[in-house]
Amino acid sequence: MNNVKKTRQQTMPKNAMFVIVVVALMSFIGVLTETSMNVTFPTLMRQFNVPMSTIQWVTSGYLLTAALVMLTSAFMKRRFTNRTLFIWAAVLFIIGDILCGLATTFWVMLLGRLIQAGCVGLCTPLMVNIILDVVPLHKLGTYMGMANLIILVAPALGPTFGGAVVAFSNWRMIFWITLPLTLILLFIGQGKIEQYTPTSHYEFDWLRFALLGVGLVSLIVGLNTLGGGHGWWQCGLYLLVTAIMLVLFGVVSQHSQRALFSLSVFRDPAFLYSFLPYVFLQFANVGINFLLPNYVQEVNGATSFVGGLILLPGSLFNGFGQPVYGWMLDHFGGKLPLYLGDILFTLGLIGFTIGGASLGIIGVTVMYLIFAIGRSMAFGNSVAYGLKKIDKSLRNDANALYNTGQQVSGAIGTTVLALMMSAVTVPHNTHAQNVAAGSQLAFGLLVLLGLINLFLFYRLLHVDAAKAHGAQPVHLWAKVHAYLK
Repeated sequence: MNNVKKTRQQTMPKNAMFVIVVVALMSFIGVLTETSMNVTFPTLMRQFNVPMSTIQWVTSGYLLTAALVMLTSAFMKRRFTNRTLFIWAAVLFIIGDILCGLATTFWVMLLGRLIQAGCVGLCTPLMVNIILDVVPLHKLGTYMGMANLIILVAPALGPTFGGAVVAFSNWRMIFWITLPLTLILLFIGQGKIEQYTPTSHYEFDWLRFALLGVGLVSLIVGLNTLGGGHGWWQCGLYLLVTAIMLVLFGVVSQHSQRALFSLSVFRDPAFLYSFLPYVFLQFANVGINFLLPNYVQEVNGATSFVGGLILLPGSLFNGFGQPVYGWMLDHFGGKLPLYLGDILFTLGLIGFTIGGASLGIIGVTVMYLIFAIGRSMAFGNSVAYGLKKIDKSLRNDANALYNTGQQVSGAIGTTVLALMMSAVTVPHNTHAQNVAAGSQLAFGLLVLLGLINLFLFYRLLHVDAAKAHGAQPVHLWAKVHAYLK
């Protein structure tokens, strides 16, 4: 066992907030480079002479790799110290930075991006696990909000940062600018990060990790194949591989004694009814952040600069509102932020669905602002409320699945909404009219998810009541498990 710093439920170590901020800033830099690269795609396509279907792997591959690393976070937490995980995260980012900055071919740059994804894959769960170790439950919402502020501001600044770098210099400067910042954080963090819980030697479950990894890769590749205009049969084949891998994963999990994460977390209704809204909200957020800039350019004739600018007000509220939304959870309970957040989220989407092309640039900006405030209020608090209710022994496993689900659902959201946006091809319509009609289908799908989330939040908020009356809820995972047996 390692030396472990003792903590008390009602107090925090003196430097705990400083440690949380340092780890969150490392994640911030990772997310900043991820979103910065989105605006460089046209430049990269010309320089490396590759199509959009290939260049988009700079983002899709990054998200997928981060998701696979996050799958291991429950094992990593129990096996390695916080300092070790932080140092490795920084080293991976630095190696990726150098490879990308010096890349002369697309594949070298993609390799650098995949290596860099390990930073976010390690640091984001590490940040949450440290918060769970040191923060009293009655302050969990506030501290989760403060940490999320640092990470969620990055998507708002990323496109502006990347666009400015490309406009005034070269896309490679994105990596050379972030390199010294990462070195500074590594120097500060390695001397300050402490250990708050014991670690032990565990055997990693490589078989289950491989099965789940192949399943997730097949899922994303299949959806991207469909988005590239290939046949449905190819997508169906990839999805069949995904289904087989998931079934094999479930079968092997019944007998495996090695560490990855515990599937028993799915039997906890507090996890299930917080996890599903969480991934639905992320699906909607990443998807609509792709859809709207393209929508206003295709339908309203806006410039690419205006296309990015319409997201800025909502994105700033998304990030800087996090401490307030977390404070609401701690002081008013789950009902106010979860219900209010989901209602605002759904109202914004209803505005998009009904208003359509008549909204104009200002209308789209206002509706996105409403959507973003609601989504942000519900998103972080669904996890914070779920973690408050989940059994303490399962929180690390739940955290691994929350983070993995966020990355995977974001990658899927972009592909699905892109497909729906281009799904309408009425011959007598103009291109702008077809895009507007397809986008309304996408908005309608997200409205449906908002309504489903209201039901899921209702079940989440009544978990304690069901336990108090001795009720035994029927869990989704229990049904699936019984069916497989």
